[in-house]
Amino acid sequence: MKKYIALWAVCALFSCKDAKKEDASSASKEMAKPEVKLYTFSGGTVLVNNLELFSQDTTYHGQSKEFADAFYVISHPKGNLMWDAGLPEGLIGLPEPFTDPSGAFTVSRKDSVLAQLASIDMIPSDIDYIALSHTHFDHTGHAEKIKNASWLVQEAEYDFVTSEAMQKSNADIYNAVNDLTKVQKLNGDHDVFGDGKVVIKSMPGHTPGHQVLYLELADHGPLLLTGDLYHLYENREHKRIPIFNYDVEQTMESMADFEKIVVEKGAKVYLQHAKGDFDKLPQAPNYLK
Repeated sequence: MKKYIALWAVCALFSCKDAKKEDASSASKEMAKPEVKLYTFSGGTVLVNNLELFSQDTTYHGQSKEFADAFYVISHPKGNLMWDAGLPEGLIGLPEPFTDPSGAFTVSRKDSVLAQLASIDMIPSDIDYIALSHTHFDHTGHAEKIKNASWLVQEAEYDFVTSEAMQKSNADIYNAVNDLTKVQKLNGDHDVFGDGKVVIKSMPGHTPGHQVLYLELADHGPLLLTGDLYHLYENREHKRIPIFNYDVEQTMESMADFEKIVVEKGAKVYLQHAKGDFDKLPQAPNYLK
């Protein structure tokens, strides 16, 4: 009987050790599990020479302001998403910043997406998805360098930018995206990787299919990248809308929906054109997690 008891004790001891090993192994695997990372890049600089364009009234009359023009890579265990694409790469290497014919904007860009991706050991083919907050020139700059990625675009935005009217009236905007042939059209919110950590939120108004990006990061917590829903802190505070927005009423509705998400999720907000918010985020190759 004593032999059986001793044998049971030995078996129990080794079973316990095995269980501890399994627990340790599981914990190790959990710790080694890849995290969602947010890399922030400069897609150039926009000097707004006529800030009055960014309100329906004369609040900003006679003012100018320098905007950041960020783009981002979100690295997820299931793939990589690029959010926005900065200013056109044709600006790189120009001896002076370029001012558009109206004089409203002076723009510049210092570095290419190839060089910028290389800083985080990526190349364009590593990007599985590209999503643009909208298709204005300062958000589509290097989009066609990522042409093998699936383009996640609201159907309303796709129809807008590829329309015959757009091709005739503003061919540059159409040509910035017309080589993106792997198109996934969206009609509303879209959970990119299916786990609630990277979610495109439909927020029309600035353009017909404008969208923002919601992220849940392990350390930082929930955050929202605004696209061009808001350009300025004052515009968010006072609900001011640029005179060139596609639909003012839709924009107001999107602003209300956006602020509900902020409250419900306790999300931090980053205005993509605000230099202050751009500077708060670690610049690649550093990242937020």
